[in-house]
Parts: sequence; C-alpha cells; structure tokens
Amino acid sequence: MRVFLAGATGAIGRQLVPLLRRAGHEVIGATRTAPGESALAAAGARPVRLDVLDREATIAALCEARPEAVIHQLTDLSAFDYEANARLRVVGTRNLVDAALAAGVRRMAAQSLAFAYAPGAGPAREDDPLDLGAEPPRRRTVEAVAALETAVAEMPEGVVLRYGLLYGPGTWYAPEGAHAEAVRSGKRAATPAVASFLHIEDAARAALAALDWPAGVVNIVDNEPARGTDWVPFLAALLGAPDPPAGRGEPWERGASNARARTALGWTPRWPSWRDGFRSVFG
Repeated sequence: MRVFLAGATGAIGRQLVPLLRRAGHEVIGATRTAPGESALAAAGARPVRLDVLDREATIAALCEARPEAVIHQLTDLSAFDYEANARLRVVGTRNLVDAALAAGVRRMAAQSLAFAYAPGAGPAREDDPLDLGAEPPRRRTVEAVAALETAVAEMPEGVVLRYGLLYGPGTWYAPEGAHAEAVRSGKRAATPAVASFLHIEDAARAALAALDWPAGVVNIVDNEPARGTDWVPFLAALLGAPDPPAGRGEPWERGASNARARTALGWTPRWPSWRDGFRSVFG
C-alpha cells in the first residue's frame, strides 16, 4: 500500500523505511530538513518537506499524497525540550489526523508511551488508566499522550502503539546517548522502580505489523519488566562504569505487559529481554 510516514528520519523512522520497502509498500516520508530529504530518497522513499505544526501545509501534503495509511512516529526530543515534544503530540497529531481524514485515509498507527500509566499493582495493561492526575511536569507529558490517543481514535482504523523505553541506535539509551552517559558518570541511581524496555528494531517491526492490526491501544514492550536495581547495575557493568548509587523510584514506574500484543496479535519481540538487547547494543 501507499504509506505516509511522519517522522521518517527519526530513530524509529530510519529503521522503519527499509522494513516498509522490503514489505512492498510505497513510502512517502515526511521530514523537516534538506538532509532528511536526501536520506529518504537514498533509502527508496519519496521525501516530502513538511512541518506538521503547519496545519494547511499538512492537509495539502496528505491530500496530494493520497496514502492508504499513515504512520505517526513524530517526536521532538533532540534538545530535551519536553514542552516542544508535548506540543508536537497535541497540535501536530491534531493536524495529521485532520489531514488524513481530509485525504480519505482510514488507517493510522501512532507512537505513544507505555510509561504514562497511573500508579498501580504490577505491570500496566492497556485498560489501566493514564496518569492524568500526575504532578507537573509529568502531567504535561501524560496530557499530551492522552490528546494524541484521543485524536488517533477518531480515525476509522486507529492503532495506538504504547512503546516502552526505547534503546538502540539514535535513542537516549545508545552508547553515545544521554542515559548511557548518566550511568557512566554515576548520576543514574539504581532504584526499585520498574521499567519496560523496547529495542528500536522491535518498535519499527511493530509499526509495520500495525498496518494489519485492528483498531485500539496496544503495549509494545519486551517480555521482561526490569527493576532499576537490576538493569542499572547491568548497564553500568557493560559500560565499565562504577556501581550506581541507590535511589527511590516513583509509584507510576511499574512497567507494562505485552500480553495483548503477543496473544491477540501474534507480535513477539526479536529482543524479548532487555538483558540480551543491552548486550547487543552496549556489549
């Protein structure tokens, strides 16, 4: 099918374009930069220069492209500007959904977060509530996630992919990434809080598979929720870093379950454990 990929030059987008092409899809990739256009053309996609915060331009781009599906992988985190990222999730998603509907698109798969759930017992499942009562600044992130998911649900076939903490090339959890540097410098504490990780390759594979999934929300995480007292020392050892200090976690740090993805949709991560995934990235 003809697929419009928003965020085509991001960490997931760079993994996803070749997967889509190998699956036989025509890819129209949106980017904000000239180097991004060149990279997409070299990867076999048709590049479109677009800022989705420009509503009219976004509607025009989708109406011209006439895709059969839209994949939304937009983020704005390169400068650690959480407010800019929240605005992109709210305003950019609103524009993208309206543009897709105007162009007659039925299907959209969009990136969301598996760590926006409210505190609770055990790994979060898709029916658990989001943490809309969180304290600032987390509240802004959760509200933006909720706005994104509400907008995507307006699509006739809207799939929301709640990703875990991404690691691998181009992420904050890469050898040169910000979180790896925090572990190296001893600034990342090992806490009892639980996280669910996801290799960047598995995130892209899920987005490809979502072109055939039923509408709804699905957690896309690995099989092994990890306590900080396990994964932080493990990563420190791989990096040759000193033992991390101890710390306290937050009640909402509970991890997430991928049972729906595995049992109802047949999705299995290539990297089912963060342990093996971390070795592949940092070892």
